Amino acid sequence: MTRLTARELIELAVDGFECWDQPLGPATDPDVAAAREQTGLDEAVITGAGLLRGRRVAVIACEFGFLAGSIGVATAERLVAAVERATRERLPLLAAPTSGGTRMQEGTVAFLQMVKITAAIVHHKAAGLPYLVYLRNPTFGGVFASWGSLGHITVAEPGARIGFLGPRVYQALYGEPFPEGVQVAENLYRHGLIDAVLPPEALADVADRALRILLPRADSPPEAADPLEESLPDVPAWESITISRRPDRPGVRQLLRYAATDVLPLYGTGTGEKDPGLLLALARFGNAPCVLLGQDRRGQTATSPMGPAALREARRGMRLAHELNLPLVTVIDTPGAALSSEAEEGGMAGEIARCLAELVTLEAPTLSLLLGQGSGGGALALIPCDRVLVAQHGWLSPLPPEGASAIVHRDTRQAPQTAAAQGVRSADLLANGIADRIIPEYPDAADESQEFCRRAGRALERQLLQVLRADPAERLAARLKRYRALGTAGRPA
Repeated sequence: MTRLTARELIELAVDGFECWDQPLGPATDPDVAAAREQTGLDEAVITGAGLLRGRRVAVIACEFGFLAGSIGVATAERLVAAVERATRERLPLLAAPTSGGTRMQEGTVAFLQMVKITAAIVHHKAAGLPYLVYLRNPTFGGVFASWGSLGHITVAEPGARIGFLGPRVYQALYGEPFPEGVQVAENLYRHGLIDAVLPPEALADVADRALRILLPRADSPPEAADPLEESLPDVPAWESITISRRPDRPGVRQLLRYAATDVLPLYGTGTGEKDPGLLLALARFGNAPCVLLGQDRRGQTATSPMGPAALREARRGMRLAHELNLPLVTVIDTPGAALSSEAEEGGMAGEIARCLAELVTLEAPTLSLLLGQGSGGGALALIPCDRVLVAQHGWLSPLPPEGASAIVHRDTRQAPQTAAAQGVRSADLLANGIADRIIPEYPDAADESQEFCRRAGRALERQLLQVLRADPAERLAARLKRYRALGTAGRPA
């Protein structure tokens, strides 16, 4: 693998780079002096700012040729100064680490530098500023265990060796080689630890896509007027349930394909898990940006239903929305969460509870779209938002109607009557204050996939722009009041 220098990578990613680094004094350490002579740099990191597709961004990039990109006291001080300046100037930050970790020649003091680098990154993110990470070959040790693992979005170079403990150290300590194929970018992606594996030539494009979604545009036109509610035909609950189960019904992927103006898929929990039952992405509907997490009907099967890892991935989406001060959109479309020993041992009930707790109290604006089936705890975990939209044939129930019928009538034959009695259909959800808007289907979304998805996208944009403009404290108070009052209308105090 040909390794790009820090300067070469910066030239690929940004135009008009302005270096922020202050000259350092003469090197007293012979290893540092030799590294300076070899690389033409005075330290193992270059920092500054440049234009990425016309947008000013801050950049920090390691140079592996300088003592293996190791982080010493001077290196850390340069990094922290750059992060702090990026925060003051409210610039998004692009980090490109490649390092063996702590500079061993400087010992424990150098080791503890990771603390102040981490603190600076956390402060940058707390200011609502994007932090994008591009892991290069190789990235190990304290760098990967601190600022290399804190990105809102994390991408890696193809074939990059990435890990906590370097393989040479492992062999020296344990007398055997580290297993092949574990500490490789592609394996990290398979395990949901990073969002993508892309060559350096694609870095500017993916960063630009992310920033187009994450950062506001000054030229956004005023929102379109919310159309008047139209009168929809009275469809029995069982008919809607049957329609929602059509295999060709559009799901979250079609919604993004036909309705979103920008999409950047993310992948996994970031902590070593993934579940095909949930899709996580940054997206923009018209002029409304959001973090979107959607239950993917394509990834949920009878043999592989949505598991607890999907809800842990959903909670990653909630954290992103909070950190980036973006609206969160949840798309509900599930026949039900996994009912298995693996799901029980994986903490399914606890993950539903934690999703509920985080979502209903999330400070960011929230919007839920009930796109199709809304069965059980998997649907419950993503419903409590500021606004709830529902497709005309979407529905919400504690269990699949057949399961509810089995409980009430001891057989499944009464499922249609049970569904009607439970008030699961879109018209009932609207009447009971659970939903705010119904998105029409003419007469079935599966027969008009593109038109339906674009209609849903326009509705999402209108509602997102409305919740974005609401006062945050008033919006959260209204959300809590809404769910506190649900089901109590007309009852004595």
